[in-house]
Amino acid sequence: MVTPGVLALERRQDLTLIKAVARAFRWRRMLESGRFGTINELAAAEKINSSYVSRVLRLTLLAPDIVEAILGGRQPEGMTLPGLMKPFPVEWERQC
Repeated sequence: MVTPGVLALERRQDLTLIKAVARAFRWRRMLESGRFGTINELAAAEKINSSYVSRVLRLTLLAPDIVEAILGGRQPEGMTLPGLMKPFPVEWERQC
């Protein structure tokens, strides 16, 4: 049995966006814990470009309600990873 609205919610989940947010917070924990001293060290260990790591790490600056919406599949229409990889305001009130 399918509960009304559940299927629609699942369709809105952007797995690419969810994985990027999870990765960003994982990387931040790795840096904060001292596991890696720099973004360059982290990028080398992950075998990816340090510029990409830097851009993904910015996702940890998203307002908590936006992070929760992304994880729950309730992100605003049109919100995508490529869009969030561009600079955005760090002030939570100015983020949409």
